[in-house]
Amino acid sequence: MDSAYRLVMKPPAVDDYLRLREESGLSARTREEAENGVNGAWASACVIHVESGETVGMGRVLSDGGWYFHIIDMAVLPRHQRKGIGDAIMTALLDRIGEQAPNAYVNLLADPPGRRLYERHGFTESAPVSVGMKRTSAHG
Repeated sequence: MDSAYRLVMKPPAVDDYLRLREESGLSARTREEAENGVNGAWASACVIHVESGETVGMGRVLSDGGWYFHIIDMAVLPRHQRKGIGDAIMTALLDRIGEQAPNAYVNLLADPPGRRLYERHGFTESAPVSVGMKRTSAHG
């Protein structure tokens, strides 16, 4: 990541979180969901475009703090992609995990656009041994 950007180990502001999710192609969340959740991660990183002050990337980790870590909300605005921002966020989050738990189990759900990034950082598909599953509260 070049000097046009600055990484900070903190969650994005609620408005930035909602904008990053929308503009990077992640599912939309409500303001209430963002307000309730954005500060609840075990670790967060965001990237600021120095000249404009705009938050252009983010990533967060959910964890029990012991051995289990789940990476979520990896997003970079399209006009700032291919500049090493996703790599910088992932590296910062994995470094933080490694400091806390050298033998951590780290997982994530990989949408097609992020798979190459995750593979570069050592992630492999877990299927058929295990598969990601989901349930929403409105499942019925």
